Amino acid sequence: MAKRGNRLIIGLVCSVCGQVNYITERNKVNTPDKLVLKKYCPHCKKRTEHKETQKLK
Repeated sequence: MAKRGNRLIIGLVCSVCGQVNYITERNKVNTPDKLVLKKYCPHCKKRTEHKETQKLK
């Protein structure tokens, strides 16, 4: 089995409404800064910027 080593589990929060809509992983060696992605927010019903929150367990 592969080890998780440098990967963090993070949540993506909508910058408009503040809801955590997505949970993903990020490699902390390849991407040292925080993620900012344009994703669909089901609460706002449009594409908005989603920013990385603190790491989840």
